[in-house]
Amino acid sequence: MLNRRIFMSMAAILPGLGAASAARAAAATKDSNKKHHVAYHVSEPGRVKFTLGNIRNHINGVGGPENIEIVLVVHGPALKLFNVLSGDQTVLGKLARLQKEAGVSFRACGNTMNKLKLGMNDLPKGAVHLSQGGVVHLMELQEAGFAYLRP
Repeated sequence: MLNRRIFMSMAAILPGLGAASAARAAAATKDSNKKHHVAYHVSEPGRVKFTLGNIRNHINGVGGPENIEIVLVVHGPALKLFNVLSGDQTVLGKLARLQKEAGVSFRACGNTMNKLKLGMNDLPKGAVHLSQGGVVHLMELQEAGFAYLRP
């Protein structure tokens, strides 16, 4: 009987604790005094559109672009989709909107650019060339306090 009372007491308390925890997490996410710093990483062509959608949702989820700084680091085969002449026009359009409306920074791996024989003129306006390579830059961003996401 005692075990049943303990169980019933815990069952009554736990949902309240979960709700309080969720409320604290929601408040922290909406904290207007905090600017979030996030590095998104994509290298697979099949993940590019999904990643750009995640970035849009992320911006909306924190209350707008004023609350977040997002860097998109692209390397490997995914970089082909961002070629302004032969890439995916839907991808290029989504990136351009994210850059214009939310200040998303697009950074391209210099090693991949060399391998694919891409120059800065082949990439979207505002692209940043990463001479040290994409993965090294991701490490540096993490060391600077950026959260790392690879959808």
